[in-house]
Order: sequence, then structure tokens, then C-alpha cells
Amino acid sequence: MEKIGIICEYNPFHNGHLHHLNYIKKNYKDALIILVMSGEVTQRGDLSIINKWDKTKIALENGIDIVIELPYFYAAEAADRFAHGALKILNEFKVDKIIFGSEVNDKDILINYAKKSLTDEYDLKVKEYLKEGITYPEATAKALDNKLFNQPNDILGLAYTKEIIKNNYPIKIETIKRTNDYNSLSLDNTIASATAIRKAIKDNTDYSNYVPTSSYKYIKNINLDNYFKYLKYRIINEQDTIIKYHLVDVKIVKRIIDSIKISNNFDELILNIKAKNYTYNCVKRILVNILLGITKDDMKEKKDYIRLLGMKENGQKYFKNIKKDINLPIITAYTNDKDNLLYINTKIINTLALEDNNYLEDFRNHTIIS
Repeated sequence: MEKIGIICEYNPFHNGHLHHLNYIKKNYKDALIILVMSGEVTQRGDLSIINKWDKTKIALENGIDIVIELPYFYAAEAADRFAHGALKILNEFKVDKIIFGSEVNDKDILINYAKKSLTDEYDLKVKEYLKEGITYPEATAKALDNKLFNQPNDILGLAYTKEIIKNNYPIKIETIKRTNDYNSLSLDNTIASATAIRKAIKDNTDYSNYVPTSSYKYIKNINLDNYFKYLKYRIINEQDTIIKYHLVDVKIVKRIIDSIKISNNFDELILNIKAKNYTYNCVKRILVNILLGITKDDMKEKKDYIRLLGMKENGQKYFKNIKKDINLPIITAYTNDKDNLLYINTKIINTLALEDNNYLEDFRNHTIIS
């Protein structure tokens, strides 16, 4: 039985994700599908508009056999760290192949450039370009002398491929053509980007044709602006110590403190802080770390784990067979987190519950068996 790994955020689960799963089920009829999925916070530093337990139900309903949470300390990071965490988990589950959306849709190109990005020459070039004051994504693309990798799926695809090669994981890659622009705000096709759907939700525009009914019923208009007052309070009251938070460096501290005084919402604050060497998404991740109280010490002390969110019958059988070979602690609920590995998750839940008590269900929920 072939094991197929996928890495998704499902923010929200839409027709493109359904197309992805249908492709796998059509071409790999007897395969076991294992999903690594971000939880409350996504890679861009956004709050997921569907909570992770509902996303798990959607995934199981649409044919995924095992759902595993990607811990925050990987999920809300740049592409290389995001890929590192996801591939480490999928390797533990002995997947044979990962299948992901790609704009370039050519695995040979991805493999070729992934190998280039693992050389000393590449590292030196990146450092040189960063000294010029350009952003990290721009520096990496320039170091590769390639303009192909400027789209989110290909940036992640390159990171996945690089991680597999670097660690010598016995995992193959396969791409599926991305049919729309990740950043497109258009709702004029049957498959719209998650960005466009999230904008439609925020603007109260009808988006029902672009998400399956299994997803539509769970979507909420969750917005970081609901938490802006808490972020502002923390920055103003801790302005002498905000350097302690993860990703905050000396150069950006003054920009954060000055900008919070003239900003009225999250987006304004990000745009006021944003600079040539601090991208929009980078700033958002920094601010989310401050909001959630995630410190540099938290990230130093963190340990990897596997949190099982859901399994179908086939997934259960497979998990029982390989459980003894998994090298990471397995968590099915807070009640069996004996070493308090979920301490960062606890900070996240307690903060988000300030506006929505439903987040507290995370403390009581356990692996969904479908």
C-alpha cells in the first residue's frame, strides 16, 4: 500500500483542495493519505478561519486517512522551517511520496534548483545579497539566478524538495498544476484562491460556489483585528522588553513601538512597520509572536512531537503497525501530554480564547476517530 503525504493549511478547505485530493484518489486508488496540517495559526501569520478540529473533520470526510497537526513553531515560520517540520513528521510516518500544487509543475526543475540551494556557493550569495538590504525571498531567488520561484507554492515546493534531499529522506515528489494565482483576489473561476475566499468572507461577498459544503458550514469570519487591542496593550506595556519575543530583532523594535502609536488595526500596523528588508508576512509573523507571547526562550526549549488530530479506520490500522517505529512523542490529547510539550500551544489557546471561548475546546478534545 502506497503512502501519500500532503501538507496543507486548509484556510479554508476549498475546491482547489478537493481537486488535489480527487487527483490523488484517482491516480492512487489504494493509497493511504496522510495530512500534516497547521492549526490555529498559518504560515503567513494569519488565524485560521476554520478551527483545526473542524478542519480535521473536513479532511476525514474528504478521504484523508490520518491528520497530524504541524506545531506552531513550524507552522508560523518561513518556508524552510515550515518544510522542515512537515517533512520530519511525514518521514516518521514512512510516506512514499508527497504531492503538492506547483506553478512551475516540473519536479525535475525543483530537484535541480533544490540541489543548487544546498551548496556553499549558494549560501555565500544569499548572505551577500542580504547585506544589500533586499528581502530573504529576493536574495534566495537571486542566488539561484532564477525567476521561476516567486510564487508561494513553488517556494514551498522547493523547500520540501530541499528538505528531502538534505536529510536523504526516501520520499519522492510529485506536482499537480496550480490552476490559479495564489494571491489572486478574483472569484471568476470554479477554483478560487484561499486569499480571494478570505477576502470575500471579510467583505461579506458570496463565496459559496468556491468551497465544498463540507467546508462552508464551518467557516467563520475570524480576524486578527479582533485581537489588535491585546497586541497594542502588550507592546505599550512591554516596550522595554519586546526584544524577548521570537523573531523580534534590535533593528525592528523602535519601528514596532513608534508604529503602534499611530496604527488603528493590524494591517495598518504591518504597513507602518514594513521595510525593504522586512516583508509583509515577516512583520505579521513577528507581531503574532508578540500577541501570543511566544518568546525566544520558548523556541529554544521546544521539542518535536506528533499530535494526532484524526484517523479513519485504515489510518488506525496503519498507525498501530508503525507506532513502535515512530521516534517522536505521540500526543492524542492534553491528558497524555505528560512532558508538557504543548506549552506553546497552551499560550496560543489562552490568548485566542480572550475573544472566543470555543478555542478552549482544544484542552478537552482528543483524536477524532472516523
